[in-house]
Amino acid sequence: MPARLSHALTPLAQMDATPPYWSWAVVLLMGASAGFIIVWMFTRHTRRVAEEQAAQLKEVAHREALVEAQALKQKIEEELTARRTEVNRELDRREIEADLKLREIRSHEESLALLDHQLEQKSERLARENAAISQARDAIRALSKSLRKRLEGVSQMDADEIKAALRKEVELECQDELRALRRQILDRSEQDLNNEAKRILIASMQRMASRPNNDITATIVQLPTEEMKGRIIGREGRNIKSFEASTGVTLLIDESPQMVLISSFDPVRREIARIALEGLVKDGRIHPASIEDFVARAKEDVDLNVQQSGEDAVQKLGINGLHPEIIKLLGKLKYRFSYTQNVLDHSVEVGFLASMLASELGLNPGIAKRAGLLHDIGKAVEGDYEGSHATIGADFVKRHGETAIVVNAVAAHHEEVKPETVYAGLVILADTISAVRPGARAESMTGYIQRLERLENLATSVEGVQQAFAIQAGREVRVVVNPAHVTDEQARHIAHTIRQRIEDELQYPSTIRVTVIRESRYTETAT
Repeated sequence: MPARLSHALTPLAQMDATPPYWSWAVVLLMGASAGFIIVWMFTRHTRRVAEEQAAQLKEVAHREALVEAQALKQKIEEELTARRTEVNRELDRREIEADLKLREIRSHEESLALLDHQLEQKSERLARENAAISQARDAIRALSKSLRKRLEGVSQMDADEIKAALRKEVELECQDELRALRRQILDRSEQDLNNEAKRILIASMQRMASRPNNDITATIVQLPTEEMKGRIIGREGRNIKSFEASTGVTLLIDESPQMVLISSFDPVRREIARIALEGLVKDGRIHPASIEDFVARAKEDVDLNVQQSGEDAVQKLGINGLHPEIIKLLGKLKYRFSYTQNVLDHSVEVGFLASMLASELGLNPGIAKRAGLLHDIGKAVEGDYEGSHATIGADFVKRHGETAIVVNAVAAHHEEVKPETVYAGLVILADTISAVRPGARAESMTGYIQRLERLENLATSVEGVQQAFAIQAGREVRVVVNPAHVTDEQARHIAHTIRQRIEDELQYPSTIRVTVIRESRYTETAT
């Protein structure tokens, strides 16, 4: 409370015996004091609230100023970054332009240097030509003098003497040319010829791409139900006996679920039996009469398929003028296989290969194609004929109007007959390529082992051989001889003998290398 107010209240407190109007004055004075205090406190509170609001406004203004400053700073930084990027881009562009101009300058310098070099070469060439012209002029003058002297001598010779002199000069000139030609031919070594042959073979083989086939001797026919097996067998087996008698195949019905096996080495009969059996199963009426009917229909279908297959093969190779019987016999090759290779596909492939080889050698590709297609046609001839399929096929195509070149190529493709033309050699080569290419033919494990054993036994049967090992799938045989009893010269003779016996006694594709090893080892131990 202020000091002024305390001094005013002190006299009032001492007036206890004062009249009543003094009490009202005191009350009024105290109310004024309380109002003053209240006003003072309200004013102070209002000031404090105003100060707090001012502080808040100041803080908000400060924050807004910071935000604006940050935004302005970011904007300035972005402008600086954009400007820097633009400046860098301009610098890069100028550097690229400078680099391009520098390259142009270097290119012009190189062009000028090249022109300078060409000018020097032209100057040197002109100088050489001038020297050659001078030499030619001197030679012409010398030749003119010599010719003048010879004419003077010829004027004193008769016609016979002139002819003899000219003949002698021509012989001398031709002898030099013949020697040069002989030297040029002899310089082309056997290696060059082998390389050229390999090039032609590889070029022809790479143009051919065909898939391997699987050799089969049995066909599986699926049945709808197990009950169908009993209907195929029939009462007392009459249906199966009738079917086997009509088709010439063997039906194998075992415990395998819902299937029947048709077995026969004749692929045409097996195909007829398959078509007939599938028709019978689908029809459901199986008895001897229906069996004969369906077998007859199957034979007609197979005959049509055979004819169509032969015509397709001929059309694929573009061959004209073949006899219809030849085309029909070709179609039968579709159902025949040789070491998993389909014979008709093999014949078409041989025709293409022979044609390509003939084209590479400058021969007639049509003749080679015809001989290649027909080379295995004897495999489709019935078994009543005697002889190998090569000779049988040659006789067949000869009876149906083929030329002597084609007949000889068919007969000689296994070298049973001596080849008389180069086309026979092309067919032999194409047949070998088609047979030995990877994936063309497969061999059973038993046959493979037997072939290696025959090769090793043949080598060990030669005198002086200790051991023989067939390696690289039978394409090489390594022979170990006894060094104490066989000399180096005898080892060379043993290799020649084994090669000759392999060629005479074994049938094999491609080549077999024979390596004879003669080794002496001496070992001593020092103690």
